[in-house]
Amino acid sequence: MTEETVQDAPADEAPAAPQSPARTPRRRAPKQDALLVADVATARAGVEQIADPAQIGPGHRVTVEGDRLAVHLFECTLPGYRGWNWFASLARAPRSKAVTVCEVGLLPGEDALLAPEWVPWSERVSPEEKAQEEQERAEEDAAAAAEDTAGPSSGEPASGTQHGTPPAAEDGTAPSPGGERS
Repeated sequence: MTEETVQDAPADEAPAAPQSPARTPRRRAPKQDALLVADVATARAGVEQIADPAQIGPGHRVTVEGDRLAVHLFECTLPGYRGWNWFASLARAPRSKAVTVCEVGLLPGEDALLAPEWVPWSERVSPEEKAQEEQERAEEDAAAAAEDTAGPSSGEPASGTQHGTPPAAEDGTAPSPGGERS
């Protein structure tokens, strides 16, 4: 840009900086660690810490998540958990032969039965149900208002006392002036 174009631009707008094409850093695929992939026994032992061995099925898959990080998946045989998988993530330090269990748990598979997404009540309810609820609420409010304005039908005060005297005790004795019963 020349000085003339900068001067012609409005004062509140700064000249645009030249844009370079956005570069996305290339991420290399993680190397498959033979020790982690082969150590099925350690993965199964990790899952057995949270599940009964009878609940861990025979199916087994391994996914490599990163360098020296692999996840072992086992079928879950719990009733009601069809399509779910027990998992154990395994890792090891560089140049080490010791395999460590990092995390264990239960994950849904592709054909797992999952709960539906939560939807707020106001979006779940049909307009007819909303109208019916509002009508019921209005009827309850009207009934409560009618009870408040009608008062007792026998002409006696609602508290059951006459002329401000406290009620008699069940045994027929009158209470003392301090409110205590004798």
